[in-house]
Amino acid sequence: MRNDYELFTADTKAFIYGEQLRAAQRMLDFDYLCRRAEPSVAALITPERGGFEKLFWGTKEIRIPRMTSLAEAAALFPEADVLVNFASQRSAYDVTVQALDIPTIRTIAVIAEGIPERQSRRMAALARAKGKWIIGPATVGGVKAGCFKIGNAAGTMENIREAKLYRPGSVGFVSVSGGLSNEAYNIVARATDGLNEGIAIGGDAYPGSTLLDHLLRFERNPAIKLLVCLGEVGGTKEYEIAEAVKAGRITKPLVMWVTGTCAKVLPGQVQFGHAGARADTAAETADAKNAALREAGVIVPHSFDDYGLMIEETYERLVAEGVIVPAPEVTPPTIPLDYAQARAEGLVRRPTHFISTICDERGDVHNYCGVPIDRVIEEEYGIGGVIGLLWFKKDIPPYAREFIEMVIQVIADHGPAVSGAHNTIVAARAGKDLISSLVSGILTIGPRFGGAVNGAADHFLYGLRNKLAPREFVDEMKRRNVRIQGIGHRLHSLENPDARVELMKAFAREHFRATPLLDYALAVEAVTTQKKGNLILNVDGCIGVLLVDLLTELKFTDAEIDEMIRAGLFNAFFVLGRSIGLIGHYFDQVRLEQDLYRHPLDDILYDVPPAPEKVG
Repeated sequence: MRNDYELFTADTKAFIYGEQLRAAQRMLDFDYLCRRAEPSVAALITPERGGFEKLFWGTKEIRIPRMTSLAEAAALFPEADVLVNFASQRSAYDVTVQALDIPTIRTIAVIAEGIPERQSRRMAALARAKGKWIIGPATVGGVKAGCFKIGNAAGTMENIREAKLYRPGSVGFVSVSGGLSNEAYNIVARATDGLNEGIAIGGDAYPGSTLLDHLLRFERNPAIKLLVCLGEVGGTKEYEIAEAVKAGRITKPLVMWVTGTCAKVLPGQVQFGHAGARADTAAETADAKNAALREAGVIVPHSFDDYGLMIEETYERLVAEGVIVPAPEVTPPTIPLDYAQARAEGLVRRPTHFISTICDERGDVHNYCGVPIDRVIEEEYGIGGVIGLLWFKKDIPPYAREFIEMVIQVIADHGPAVSGAHNTIVAARAGKDLISSLVSGILTIGPRFGGAVNGAADHFLYGLRNKLAPREFVDEMKRRNVRIQGIGHRLHSLENPDARVELMKAFAREHFRATPLLDYALAVEAVTTQKKGNLILNVDGCIGVLLVDLLTELKFTDAEIDEMIRAGLFNAFFVLGRSIGLIGHYFDQVRLEQDLYRHPLDDILYDVPPAPEKVG
C-alpha cells in the first residue's frame, strides 16, 4: 500500500504522452540501473497512431505499446498512475484535465512551457480538489532514487551515476529549476549519502504544486531525514516555507538557498530564465527571502558557494546524532551504449554485412564512385557516364559514354513478337501490374533473346585469343556442336543489312582507336555468309565484340574483361535497354484496355501496333 507522501515507488508505472522515444528509453535505462523488476513505462500515448515501439531493457529489446487515447491506455493498464505529459503548450492543458478525470492516474508531470497562467491555475485547483498531484508546468520532472524517474530528469546517465541516484539516500530535495536540480543532485551526493527524492516544480509563476507542498511530503516520509531546497527570485512562495518552519509544520533540518541575489547589482528589473523569476517588489527579491528563511530557523548559507558545505555539515551532525544511518553503497549494473551513440563516440567497430564500392551517400553530397552527383549533372555525364561509374567503376571519356547510350537506344525494342515483349503484353492483358509484367518479359532473356551479347563476346574472344583463323574458328565450333552466338538473323542478310549494326560499326570506326575483335567477327561473318546470306553479325554480336574492344581501349585487362563476361555484365546492357521497350509495351496495353487511344482494328493489329502519332 502506497503512503500518501509517496508519489513514486519501485513499482510505479507511467504513461508517456507524446512522441518522446528518447525520454522513454532514458526512463527504461534508469529502471535497469536501479534493478527494477519491471519497466516503468507502461505505454506511449500518441493519438496519431497505435501499434508498438521497440526499446531496450538493458541489452534486450522489449515492446512498448502505443495507444491512441488516455482512456484506452488507462483501461488496459490500471496499475499505471503517473502521466508524463509531453503535449505541446497548445494541448497540454486539455490532456492534463482529461488525465485528472481518470481515477487511476494520480500524478501528472507537465513538461510544456508557456501554458497560459489562467490554465495553470485551473489545473492546480482541479488537482487539489481531486487529491491529485501536478508537477510543472515547465518542468523536467523529478526522480525517486532507486525507484523511478520522470522523462529526462536528472540528465545523462553519467550524471545519474555520479549523483548515486541508482539507490536511495536520506535527502529530500525540491527546487524551482530543473537545470539547477541536476547540479544539486551532484552536490547532495558529494555532501551526504545521497538523494531519496528530488523534484523540480517548474519555473512558471503558478506551478501545479509548490516547494512547500513537496517539503511537507518529505516531512512525513520517515526515510527522508534532511530537507534541501532551492528557491529563486520572484514570487513569495518561500515565505510560506518560513511560516511552516515557525509553526512547527516542518521539523526536519532544512538547508535552503534562494538564487538570484545578483539581481541587485544589475540595472533595472531583471527577469531570469523562468516566467516567475522576476522581483516586482522588495519582498520578492532573493535577499529578502533568504533573510526571512534565516530568521525562521532555516539553515541558509551566505552564498551559493557555501550551499554544499552547509548540507555536508548538517548531514554529518545528523549522522553523529544517530538520526541518519548512511545508506550502504551498491554497484549498479552497466547500461549498454546504443550502437549509434557508441559509433558516434568512436567506441565500437563492426564488420560490414554488405560492401559497396560504387556509391556513397554518407557525406554532404551523394556520389557515384567518388564523383559527386552535382558534378555528374553539371558535366552532363548522361546515362552512359553513370553506367561507366557504377558498372565499370571508371570515369569514361565522352565517346565511350555516347557509345553506351547508342547501345541502349538500338536495343530498346524489337517489336511485340519477340518473347520478352510477348510475355509482357500477355501479363499486362491479364491485368498484372507494371513490375510483374516487366519481370515476366525480362525472365525470357537468354541465348535466344538478348543473352547472346555475353555469349558472342565470349565466343569471338576464344577464337581471337587462340589465334584461330576465321575458317578454323567456324569449324572448331561446329566440331564442338556449339552454335556461334551473335551470328544470324531471321530478316536481315548481306543484301538487307541491319541498320543498327551498321550504325554501331560506323561509330566504332570513327571513334575507337582499334577494333580487333570487331574485325575478327566480321572475318568470321565472311565465312558464315558463304553458307547462307543471313548468317551475319547481328545486333547482339556487334554489341558484344565492340564492348570488348571498348573495354580494352579503356585499359581493362583480359582477366577483368573475362570476369565481367562470367558475371553476365554484357547482357546487362540488353536487360537495361530492352526494359525501356518492355515498359512501353506494358503502357501500350494499358492504354488499349482503357480506350485511351483507339484504333478501329485494335484486335486485328495486335501483332503490328499502329505508328506513333507525330508531335507538333
